[in-house]
Amino acid sequence: MGFKLGAERICRYGVRIGLSLACAVAFTVWEPGALSVSAAEQKKSKTSETRKTGRRLSKVPPGNRNKIQPRIPFISSNRTRSHNKTFEQKFDRIVRTLTREHRLVRKIKSVSKTYGIEPIHMVGAIVGEHTYNYDNLDTLQGYYIKAASYLKLPIEFKHAGHNVEDFVQQPPFHRCNKLKRSSSVWACRERVWDKVYRGRRVDGVKYSSQKFGEAFFQPLFAGQSFGLGQLHPLTVLKMSDQVSRISKFKKLKETNEREVYRAAMDPDRSLHYMAAIIKDAITAYRTVGKVDISGNPGVVATLYNLGDPWARARSFRDRGRAYPEENYYGWLVNDRLKELSKLVK
Repeated sequence: MGFKLGAERICRYGVRIGLSLACAVAFTVWEPGALSVSAAEQKKSKTSETRKTGRRLSKVPPGNRNKIQPRIPFISSNRTRSHNKTFEQKFDRIVRTLTREHRLVRKIKSVSKTYGIEPIHMVGAIVGEHTYNYDNLDTLQGYYIKAASYLKLPIEFKHAGHNVEDFVQQPPFHRCNKLKRSSSVWACRERVWDKVYRGRRVDGVKYSSQKFGEAFFQPLFAGQSFGLGQLHPLTVLKMSDQVSRISKFKKLKETNEREVYRAAMDPDRSLHYMAAIIKDAITAYRTVGKVDISGNPGVVATLYNLGDPWARARSFRDRGRAYPEENYYGWLVNDRLKELSKLVK
């Protein structure tokens, strides 16, 4: 079908893949026991849900809501243009890589099953990230090598002289530290950073105007995210308890920077964190937005790209729209869905 890149016709340009380490950014289909619930119980649940919210759970239909692809961010198009490739070329290269990486596809299917999501959602995230936010998809073995190399580097999560584990013990963070879910804890800490510290001078210390994750979790270079799913260290920490519960991995701590990077870069672990992100997004929209997005890979991919699904689900609910829309990233996934689905058949 081809890409529709708007008036700028960014498709003429492209990206030469060369970054060897990593770069750029990232949800629950159904609960594992949901299929065993009786029809009567489901009806009762839906009725109760409607009384509480005034809205029944509805399925988002397949396909794109937008007829043409939404505008691609300048940073992505400029990177592609500067390296003399096109998005179409990048997409084709990723699909070819996935086609021959049978071992990786088997891992994707296995992890998807563990998390109760469809494997097309993980494929969509990988394709989206490596088409728009990163310039290459390495072989599976290449990602193992990169993960091993990063574990040898001196890495600290710190800013303005504070290690993050000490910084979040300051009084403004006390209410966050009482929360149970790791995603809730870190989201709360992000809000406190924005309200109290970001771009301000506090107790004689001048703090960055960057986001919390950028200020504390980019010890090597800016704009960094890693591995198959282009995971950011803070995103990995947010998903830590869910991955620990489902996959039985040891829960990560911000004091163990190398293990956080390993989780982001080692395919044997990063796929689990990708699946948790996807599961979390689907859960957020089902719980808060009262829509089931699991049948629309483009919407799921959009949320993987944008992040913060619970806040976005609340915003969607409050606007009263019928269905969420895909962005440029999710639009691609839906537009090329037939081709992508063949990868995981």
